[in-house]
Amino acid sequence: MTETAPIIRFEGVSKHYDSFQVLKGIDFAVARGERVVVCGPSGSGKSTLIRCINGLETIGGGTLTVDGIPVTEKTLPKVRARVGMVFQQFNLFPHLTVLDNLTLGPIRARGMPRARAREAAMRYLERVRIAEQADKFPRQLSGGQQQRVAIARSLCMEPEIMLFDEPTSALDPEMISEVLDVMTGLAQTGMTMVVVTHEMGFARKVADRMVFMDHGEIVETAPPEDFFTAPRSQRCRDFLDKILNH
Repeated sequence: MTETAPIIRFEGVSKHYDSFQVLKGIDFAVARGERVVVCGPSGSGKSTLIRCINGLETIGGGTLTVDGIPVTEKTLPKVRARVGMVFQQFNLFPHLTVLDNLTLGPIRARGMPRARAREAAMRYLERVRIAEQADKFPRQLSGGQQQRVAIARSLCMEPEIMLFDEPTSALDPEMISEVLDVMTGLAQTGMTMVVVTHEMGFARKVADRMVFMDHGEIVETAPPEDFFTAPRSQRCRDFLDKILNH
């Protein structure tokens, strides 16, 4: 990590859906260049937590800053220029080719000349090992290939932070490793990453820090070695027992 100032900071963040409190006083920071894996049972608030970072969910209380910018409705364009996100579903435009899916954002949002956008798109498609599919449409690709396209599309916007919300959960088992390999390669470039996943082998290999959530709270944070070998809370032990032995 090159800097000590956090690039993401939650301070006392809460969030309700009607009367249900999904985030309860979250205090949490991510350092620049840090790779954090967030895990926990379904409904624990993991996806809501990372969707708050790029303003897909609005916080109900507390403060959240990204690269020193408070995340509010007014600042969303600035925040989203710094944050890329990859979802469970690939969210590609079905009527556009792979290449056009990648160049649309840089051309429209950043005013990048078409030739330069195409050059960058091909560079990122090569990085995710799928350059030969540039002229195909999403429906002609496997799920794993589509998710790799979605990662490349986010990278085309040159974000400082990448968020991943269970990026392999919609994939067949044989396609999971190809997406995790791409994410591992991305982690090695020093990109700040916050990943919600149940892929504990990936977490062990890539994460600088594990965050365990349950019932809208951060129950435990630890380096992977400590997290997997000596979890401190019973809730975390139960979760790991369930996920690692099934």
